[in-house]
Amino acid sequence: MDIGSALEGFALGLSLILAIGAQNAFVLRQGLRRAHVFAVCLTCAVSDAALIAAGVGGVGALIGATPWLDTAMRYGGAAFLVFYGARSFYSALTVTEGLDPASTGGGSLRAALLTCLALTWLNPHVYLDTVVLLGSISAQAADRLAFAIGAMIASFTFFFSLGYGARALAPVFARPRAWMVLDVVVGLTMWIIAVNLLRH
Repeated sequence: MDIGSALEGFALGLSLILAIGAQNAFVLRQGLRRAHVFAVCLTCAVSDAALIAAGVGGVGALIGATPWLDTAMRYGGAAFLVFYGARSFYSALTVTEGLDPASTGGGSLRAALLTCLALTWLNPHVYLDTVVLLGSISAQAADRLAFAIGAMIASFTFFFSLGYGARALAPVFARPRAWMVLDVVVGLTMWIIAVNLLRH
């Protein structure tokens, strides 16, 4: 395996998922609540790995050559992001208490995984970044398999670091106002992404 290609894939994969987005915000929230953190991080990382494999395998070219599929992904993703953003704003308006580290709340595992899968697979940006962009760049790598493995390792590293690292912020989110600010930021992020999808 070519180490240079693996490092290149790792660096690019990490740079593509560092930005705050729907998926990352959800992982952060679950991490803060200590609710189904391992399952959520694993679902995100495995989904990302599948998308990376698809991109390196050439699926990105197929999506780029199918206009109706791109349109359906954009409108479907925008609708979901508007809905999720509205939920975040509602949560910001109704929050009455801070984080209780001893609490085991945070919803059921099924609800968490369904939300996680929706935020991942219904987000067109995931396909554009992970499948199309990363897939096209991998074609220039000396070792495409090593490039893909490096990008996958970046995903696992990032999501598990975000999910479990969020616990360090628990004292901050012991205050209700911190949750309100987070929910507003998440809501704005979702709606901005939705508007950008509809505009482009």
